[in-house]
Amino acid sequence: MFLWPSNYNNCFTISGSITREGIGLHSGEKTKIKINSYDQEGYFVSFSDNPNKIYQLDQNLIGSTMLCTAVKLGKRNLYTIEHLLSSFAGCGISYIHIEVDGKEIPLLDGSAIQWVKAFEEVGLRKVPKPSNFIKEVNKSKIFNQKDSVISLVPSDKLTIISTIDFNYKAIGTQTFIIDLSPKDYVEMIAPARTFGFKDQFEELRELGLIKGGNLDNALVCDGDKWVNPPLRFANEPIRHKILDLIGDLALVGLPRAQIMVHKGSHALNALLASSLKS
Repeated sequence: MFLWPSNYNNCFTISGSITREGIGLHSGEKTKIKINSYDQEGYFVSFSDNPNKIYQLDQNLIGSTMLCTAVKLGKRNLYTIEHLLSSFAGCGISYIHIEVDGKEIPLLDGSAIQWVKAFEEVGLRKVPKPSNFIKEVNKSKIFNQKDSVISLVPSDKLTIISTIDFNYKAIGTQTFIIDLSPKDYVEMIAPARTFGFKDQFEELRELGLIKGGNLDNALVCDGDKWVNPPLRFANEPIRHKILDLIGDLALVGLPRAQIMVHKGSHALNALLASSLKS
């Protein structure tokens, strides 16, 4: 049985090569990626049709945050990176190269657990502690967008307190608190799937979004019930919100802080991440 660390005192990379393919959430197109270790700190990306051009993912490259997080790499965009980045950061993994055949990261089952299982299959090896993986912070921050708020307070550990409030009875108000570690990320956060709403489906399709969304890779809420139960956790939606937050912080380093977020979004997460980079 694979044993994940109980803290982030060490950082790891993968010991073998990982290949996965699947459908992109928004494009609906088939996409394939290969993941290998890299000799530099961080997360690096190339495209299969130009493998020698390698980009280092950076917070300054974040473009669209509408229902996913995308990065602009040269003249291309790479969409829906947050679940894969969340799996790396949540598991304490850096020094990574990703080769992409497509324009979006495969959604797989809509969570991060299949990436985690892939890491377990190839194994991990310890690397020198990256300077940016765990970020020390020395002052509080707060950002808001309308009625959504995210705040950060320096601490000796990373604690996330997240709340959502939806006018759908199946979800309602949910709160989840976690002192983050690789072990707890794998057990409590990584299996949580993305979710959407049946009454918004056609509108999003008309906007050119969620073309690859289906009942195998996303939870669908229909008012007071779920279209495709059972849930993996009674509060799976709030856990997925934390999964997204971790992915959106991955490019600046996980802060040693207490983070509180109410009605979080990729755009709100990006505000906090950009402030940590600066």
